[in-house]
Amino acid sequence: MNDVDAPVRDAPGPTGPDARRSGDLQTLLDEGTRAVVDDGDLRTGRDRFERAFRLAESAGEERAMAVAALGFGGLWVHEHRTVAGSVLLESRIRRALGLLDPQSSLALRLRIRLAGEGGYRAGDTTAVLALLDQARDRQNPMARAEALSLAHHCLIGPEHGALRRELAAELVAESFRTSRRSDLLMGLLWQTVDMFLDGDPHAERCLSELRGLLAERDHLAVGFVVSAMEVMLAVRAGRLDEAEALARACTERGIAAGDVNATVWQAAQLVTIRWYQGRVLELVPLLSEVVNSPTLSAVDDHALAALAVAAVTAGDRRKAVSALATLCGHDLGDLPRSSSWMVTMHGVAEAAYLLDDAATAARVYELLGPYGHLPIVGSLAVACFGSAHHALGVAALTMGDVDRAVTHLRDAVRQNLALAHWPAATASWERLAVALVRAGRPDEADAVRQEMAVAAQGAAAPPPRTEAPGGADGRGVGGQGQAAAFCTRLGRKWRIGVGGRSVLVDHSVGMFHLVVLIANPRQEIRAVDLVAGLTALDGAVKDTALSGQRTLDRVATREYRGRLVRLRLELDESKAADDPERAAAAQAEHDWLVGQLAGATGLGGRARRFPEGEERSRVAVSKAVRRALDRITVADPVIGEHLRHTVHTGVRCSYWPA
Repeated sequence: MNDVDAPVRDAPGPTGPDARRSGDLQTLLDEGTRAVVDDGDLRTGRDRFERAFRLAESAGEERAMAVAALGFGGLWVHEHRTVAGSVLLESRIRRALGLLDPQSSLALRLRIRLAGEGGYRAGDTTAVLALLDQARDRQNPMARAEALSLAHHCLIGPEHGALRRELAAELVAESFRTSRRSDLLMGLLWQTVDMFLDGDPHAERCLSELRGLLAERDHLAVGFVVSAMEVMLAVRAGRLDEAEALARACTERGIAAGDVNATVWQAAQLVTIRWYQGRVLELVPLLSEVVNSPTLSAVDDHALAALAVAAVTAGDRRKAVSALATLCGHDLGDLPRSSSWMVTMHGVAEAAYLLDDAATAARVYELLGPYGHLPIVGSLAVACFGSAHHALGVAALTMGDVDRAVTHLRDAVRQNLALAHWPAATASWERLAVALVRAGRPDEADAVRQEMAVAAQGAAAPPPRTEAPGGADGRGVGGQGQAAAFCTRLGRKWRIGVGGRSVLVDHSVGMFHLVVLIANPRQEIRAVDLVAGLTALDGAVKDTALSGQRTLDRVATREYRGRLVRLRLELDESKAADDPERAAAAQAEHDWLVGQLAGATGLGGRARRFPEGEERSRVAVSKAVRRALDRITVADPVIGEHLRHTVHTGVRCSYWPA
């Protein structure tokens, strides 16, 4: 048989009723090909190829069965996620393959698809790469193009970056031989994905070229991935409200394309957005459903890692420990190196940190270590959590290796700034300050906080107004882009301000809670710790038994005492410089801290214990903070509005400025 497969319609055709059936079959094959190749309409393509296979099978049209089986596989690997769906696809391919000349290019294309499906699930690319070499030796460009794209999809793990780039470039070249627009789009898409996965600074140039081709003529499937990348870039820029609006539009586009990832990617995007908003605990119900969804890839574990983080943040330690244990299994290293592996490792590192699980953190550090130079990018560049050095730093911090944590987190800040990932840069600055405090270097921690504050002030001006899909205002809600709030103690009053505005407010229990939250931005602090007077300056919340818990933990007490030393120095300096206003402010804060330490310690300086329960504390803190916000809003509505949108209360409380 000739190596170049002739179109199905070129075979001698039947007459009479059989001719009509043959005509219907060819129409279905043509419509299916047009839907997938030209339009990226995966739903229509699956429908037409499904009907074509059944018709070809009943008519005994062997080559038509093969073409329909190939088309039913779709554009991507692993489009059929359910057990029934994947078995159906594989059985059809094997049935068609058994009827063909094994030396034909059509048979080779079927073997390539079969190897791609099996290799993707098993994490073994040996077979598909061997078949790619066979396709390169043939004179059929279509077989080569399909093998290149499927092999690339199977190599999406972090260890295959160089090989992926070669395959993507080869696919672009091959597209000019196949004359199929989808091959060119897929080649450019894979190149764009590769550049984002590698943290290439020119990734958006390649994305712009892809956008230009889609502007000339849309392709639903490729356009869906591009729209997901737009969500990722909005998150990087810190436009989180706009990103959420874009995510909704992206999901609608994915559903229109018939892409199985439509709802899965929406969940991943929401996890990213809520993580940087400090609201990940809200996602426990959603993630509990996603981890058991049949549309989630068999090699995708990111949702379980996210559930562990969300659960421990929400105070459900048992659910978090269970999720983490399920992930670790016999060995964390057994997890498949899929496109979500880096994001999964990031989630495991965070969960281990919150659960104080040093053993798991050490394993994450070992596994993720070779990829510290890469950004943590999920799937086809649809979510990004910044530099992998951040996760390595968090793991080192959990292990107690603070010096190594400091090194990684400094690298994370640098790489996140290079990525223009502002939420990730802020998160790395904050963890770096925590690591420096634990390393006994409070002055360096203050310098890091000052560096972070300067960066926040640089973002004080609101970004240009943009319209998100559906008319949503791209600037966000509640002062996104404004500077963070600040508080200064003045006797029995507090000066609280945002940007150039400030106002004096009487001291109260609610103001005390606000001061602690504002002093520790983007850190979740339990309500029971706020009730007890815990500052949580180290950012690590320990889930110990509530009964008999320390009012101030050792780290917080050390921080208080360290601040007292610095305040005494500041008093001396202000007196020497004849600056009574600065001296008065330092003295007021000094006296307040002394009072806090006195109230938190008992005989011999031993820490007092408190018996407050979580629900009781949640109600008390929420009411106190709400009363304080009411008083601030009366005094200055602008500052009050900012705080209402950025202060979150509940079992865990936090302050999340832009």
